[in-house]
Amino acid sequence: MDEQWNRPQDALARAVEVLREPRSGLLARLSKVVGTLVPHLAVAQLSGVCAFSPAHAVGPGDLSAAVGSLELSRLGEQAVAAAGAGRPWQGEAELAGRTRPVVVVTTSPGGGKGAVLVLVLADPGPVPADALAVLQQLWDVVVAHSDHRATDAAPTQAAVSRISASARARALAESTGTHSAALSAILAPLRSADLDDAAARRAATELAVTALLELRRSADLDRELSEEPADAAFARLARELRPLLRHTKVRLDAAPPADAGRSVPADTAHAARDAVRAAVLLMLDQEKPTRLHVGWQFAEGGGLRATVRGDGLGVLAADALTVHRTADRIAALGGRSSVEAVPGWGTTVTVDLPLAVPDPAPAGDPLDGLQPRELEVLDRLARGRRNRDIAAELHISESTVKFHVANILAKLGVASRGEAAALAHRAGLPAGLHLAS
Repeated sequence: MDEQWNRPQDALARAVEVLREPRSGLLARLSKVVGTLVPHLAVAQLSGVCAFSPAHAVGPGDLSAAVGSLELSRLGEQAVAAAGAGRPWQGEAELAGRTRPVVVVTTSPGGGKGAVLVLVLADPGPVPADALAVLQQLWDVVVAHSDHRATDAAPTQAAVSRISASARARALAESTGTHSAALSAILAPLRSADLDDAAARRAATELAVTALLELRRSADLDRELSEEPADAAFARLARELRPLLRHTKVRLDAAPPADAGRSVPADTAHAARDAVRAAVLLMLDQEKPTRLHVGWQFAEGGGLRATVRGDGLGVLAADALTVHRTADRIAALGGRSSVEAVPGWGTTVTVDLPLAVPDPAPAGDPLDGLQPRELEVLDRLARGRRNRDIAAELHISESTVKFHVANILAKLGVASRGEAAALAHRAGLPAGLHLAS
């Protein structure tokens, strides 16, 4: 191997270099770092932890632009079948329309959805076994780190990811429906026995059927990457809770959702697991329970309800889930939480999360939240008046004008008088529209 990888501390330094990279540039950094370990022309990944953009490639434009999630998924399955799960595989495979020498590395973080890394080799010769072993370990570390990033994502990132994934799923569904209808229309006349040239008809039919199956498989793969089966999501939560209770005498009762075959959006599953873990840790620390009951169920309104009940002291505060931004993550996805503590009887933490992304509310007038007097002050502010002049025109003190201006800036979410004036102009002031109303 290259001398940069000879010592354990050197390999760890390379891993740290990759993990420090922001998510958007992580694959490019990984490609640069492993270039001295496994020389390659391009690299592509299929991530099981990113609901928005699971497939990504870095390399020549004609190659990286043509790589899709379906191809990467197939390569991952081929590698697992040939070498076994969690073992790198080297060979030739069809990628972006050509047969290329590749190394394929797979891993499954925490028992979740698998992640695939594909390197298009610069040299078709065999890669040394020790280099492949280091590459496998590095990919394991990178994917585990990405999994934690997704699980512990900031509230705003979780909300954006949820909305983006929903929009992508709708676009894919519409595209799949359109292509499916077109292919079905092609199949109808080709299947007709009244047409001549049976051989041509059979060949065209096979092509259309194959394309239709590809579309369906692509849609199924997208759904698999952006959603989790309810039973698998809850089973992962149960595995994550066991180490927390291993050295305690607390008994855990786990009740998975009754409708096990139903799917849950990946971000919802992340948030539900995070909330339950936080509640369990809080109860272990403050409640001193002897028994915990954890359950998920689908609510009648179409949401997911996660419940944690403990028979402890019953002293948990109502705002307990604000730790580690758990409450913020719940709110970012449009959910809500409650803590019901009864001293001497125990505590119940309930988290309700919607399964569908709510439609965005229509944008209202930015000035609707201002009081009549604040609108009058803003009107004059938009005309370029100074505080002294505004006070004289409205027959109020200058300090009162300053008070109104501070409230106006806070309500409009702007930092200066100039920004407030610009917003007022865009909203129709100083044309008198708001003052007249």
